[in-house]
Order: sequence, then structure tokens, then C-alpha cells
Amino acid sequence: MYPVDLGSVSDSELNASTKYLSALESQPAHTEWFYSSTHSKVAITACNIKQLQLFNNDKPDCILLTLHLPEEPRQVVALYLCGNWWHVNDVLRTSNKSRNGLEVVKSTVERVLVLVLSQLVDMSLGEEQLFSNHGPTENCKLLWTHGEAVGFYSFKNKGSLCENCTSRCYELPVLDTIYVRGQCRRRGFGLLMLQDFCHMFPSEEVLGVSSPVSAGMVAVCKKFLIQRKEFRDVLYEVETPGSWIQRRNIWLNIQLGRYSRSKNISGSREG
Repeated sequence: MYPVDLGSVSDSELNASTKYLSALESQPAHTEWFYSSTHSKVAITACNIKQLQLFNNDKPDCILLTLHLPEEPRQVVALYLCGNWWHVNDVLRTSNKSRNGLEVVKSTVERVLVLVLSQLVDMSLGEEQLFSNHGPTENCKLLWTHGEAVGFYSFKNKGSLCENCTSRCYELPVLDTIYVRGQCRRRGFGLLMLQDFCHMFPSEEVLGVSSPVSAGMVAVCKKFLIQRKEFRDVLYEVETPGSWIQRRNIWLNIQLGRYSRSKNISGSREG
């Protein structure tokens, strides 16, 4: 079994990891080892461990411990969850065969998986951190295939409060972020997630994709809109909170050549 199969994990259980770290710091002469198939062994010492905040500043007390290679401090080897160290790839796995396709993120451990996908697994590819921490109530769906979480997307509901603003709400549903593991790209997973998002709101006349839209996401939108012409007047690139003056029709922009393949990635992304 893997962490996501072990049942619910409370915030207090996550916070217990700081006690574990304190115990390691108090016993510097005693060295534990983490063994993996990729690296023969890595010393579990306080100097090889970093603390990673699970959520954004709304909930700063949920801390994850990450184990790093001494010679490559940016590369995360393992996470401390449920009282054990788990290889990063194992954190994304499940032994539950019923997990398949897109599933709504509900548990704390599933939110850990979103964090692993968005900030940890592809760091070895030389990529910069693409996403900030999500909030504890962020709307997300994980994409499962062959017993592994390979991607996710997050979205804002119409009427939900805008981030860092207590007086403005989203005026339409907005696809916020899409991410697919580097090794799983070019398999149509981004298209699958965009389709799922659009089909969740059948009564909405306008749907948003957060601005700026990456080159990869433009390609996904183009493929989707070629297949589904009925969404050409529905899908818009939007800035928060999505009023009419903050919307740009994606299909029209594609036809006019307004999207550049070299556009920087900082909004929605597909791999």
C-alpha cells in the first residue's frame, strides 16, 4: 500500500513530522539511511532534510519533510508521510485499482500529491517551480492512470472569492492550472482535463482559462476547439475576476495568430 491508500491523514499527523525532525537534530551521531532503486542510499540527517509548506499562507502550519541528495539539494528523493519515508514516485502511486481517470481531490494526502506533482517530481528535469502552493480548499482533480497520479488541474468556481481579495468574486468558472508529469506528456492528458472542465459546467455560457495561457495550453485549446466547435464562443482567456473587459476569446486569438510559441509559462499549462 502507498500513502494515498492508508486512509485519511489529519493536519496534526503532518505536524508530527516536526517532532521527528527535532529528534534527528538531537541525535546527530545516529544516522539512518533511505534506500531506493534510483540511489543506493541517502543519509537521513537533519542537513539533508528540508521543510516544505503544504498550503499557502492561509494555513502555514502543515509541514512536509523532504529528503534531498547532498550533492543535488534541489532534487527531492523522498517525503516523510504517515511515519515513514516514501520515495517521491511511490507517493504518486496507488494499489487501489478503482482509481482511474479524473478524481476530485478530497483528502489531505491527495493534496500532498498535487504538491508533489506541481513542485517536486520534475525538478530533476531542470524546470523551475511553476505553481505556488494551493489553498487547503482549492478545487482540484487528480488524473490517475495505471496506478499512478500523472497530472492534475485546478479551477475556480463562479462566485468564489478571488485570492487576496475579500470583496470580489469570480464572474465565471475559470480553469486555473493544468499540469502533466514530464514523462507523461504528449499523450492527450491535457486535452482530457480541458474537456472534463468544460463538461462540468453545461449551463454556463462562458468559461475561462486563466491568463497568461502557455504555448502548450494554446495547442490543447486549439485541438479541443477544432473538435468541439460549439465551445468556440464559450472558452475565453480571462484575468481575475473575469469581467467582460477582462475576457479574450481563445479561438479568435488563435485565428488571428496572437499567441506566440515562445510565450512564457506562468498560467495554465499542459505537457
